[in-house]
Amino acid sequence: MAARKKHSRKKHSSRKYSKGASKSVKSAMHRRKKGTLKRGKSGHGGKVKSRKQAIAIGLSEARKKGAKVPKKRK
Repeated sequence: MAARKKHSRKKHSSRKYSKGASKSVKSAMHRRKKGTLKRGKSGHGGKVKSRKQAIAIGLSEARKKGAKVPKKRK
């Protein structure tokens, strides 16, 4: 019988997103609820209804401000 490998679990010591990024996402979620969050450049794409899209917009805004946010997935 072969010996089994022990799986070591990696502990995350640092935050994935900064507090500034959290604020941007929170702001985007509130704007979505109010109906003022718009899609695309200059908001010609209409209102955002999707929760996931609101989060993505919030993270994108945080990146522009220079907050700690992981890079986009490709």
